[in-house]
Amino acid sequence: MRPTAKFSLSFGLVTIPVAAYNATDPTAAVSFVRIHTADGGRVRNQPVCSLEGTEVSPDEIGRGYRTDDDTVVPLTDDDLDALPLPTAKTLTILAFVAGGDIDPLQMGKGYYLGADGPAAAKPYALLRDAMDRHQRVGLGKIALHGRETLAMIRPVADVLVMQVLLWPHQIRPMAGVLPEGEVQVAANEVRAAETLMDSFGELSEDDVHDHYREALEEIVAAKLAHREPAFEAGEERPAGQVRDLMAALQDSVRAAQRARGETPEETVGADGTAGSGGGARPAGRTATKTAPRKSTAARKTAGRQPAKRTAAGAAKGGAAAKKTAAAQRTDTKGTGTKGAGAAGTGKGAEQAAGTARRTPAAKQTTGRGRKAG
Repeated sequence: MRPTAKFSLSFGLVTIPVAAYNATDPTAAVSFVRIHTADGGRVRNQPVCSLEGTEVSPDEIGRGYRTDDDTVVPLTDDDLDALPLPTAKTLTILAFVAGGDIDPLQMGKGYYLGADGPAAAKPYALLRDAMDRHQRVGLGKIALHGRETLAMIRPVADVLVMQVLLWPHQIRPMAGVLPEGEVQVAANEVRAAETLMDSFGELSEDDVHDHYREALEEIVAAKLAHREPAFEAGEERPAGQVRDLMAALQDSVRAAQRARGETPEETVGADGTAGSGGGARPAGRTATKTAPRKSTAARKTAGRQPAKRTAAGAAKGGAAAKKTAAAQRTDTKGTGTKGAGAAGTGKGAEQAAGTARRTPAAKQTTGRGRKAG
């Protein structure tokens, strides 16, 4: 891979030259081109000068900043390089916080960070191993592609990964999203929903396969061959308004068991608890489990838990973050005697952690685990 940027990673008085590589492949996603429906011709975006009305070549296109009065001020690369920002060439880690303190809504594009040169290898490994053992992620700021952004640094297997974060003000408020009026959820309904969550089991290789892309390619092949597309008949999922919530939960548990080849004997009682007699799970249905180190699994779990506060708030309260993380660990060890809301939160977090540890996609991302040094 070719690096997209090179800069230094500052950890106190330790400076680590790094090179950033794109961690995702946008070309693997399904994409379409625009066409003229009358004749099938391609419709392209042509860069045209608004003053001359003529097409502009790429080497004649520069940057401009539009002011509030709609005046466009041209800016050159030298102008941007002259900005008095320490983040232009260096990502300085400002704080170390628990991964669960980062709002997932702020997560942006990811980059692999590689040591840029032999001299950077040892400090690179030092920061990686220290963060791994301490189970913390680093927060800092860096200027990428002409703009400054928040960034999170975390170890994944043997590599440091930089995750671009949105600024807190870029997250829209939640006003108008919640249902109108207060919604009452009974404790037995929460327990029944948890039973349904348990019945889902683990992800399989087929679950993380892109079936949409395959179906789309079959349609394209059928059109080129002037034939009808060949699709396997799938099970039609019921739709409509749910009138009896408990009955829907019970039916969902039985349907999940049948999908795994089990005998749907285990049911959800009126009190929300599961009865006995659930069938055995077939061995071929379960995806291959990942066996990372405990610290790596904890990192994955932390990165997927619902956020308690934004990255900016986490950076300001390092001590509060540690207390919050400790409180969260205490809550997840509850015996189920708490109220419905607390039980749902604690058990839901444990289920999320289990799913994250077993997901094949997560296994492909982390690669092989390494032993603690």
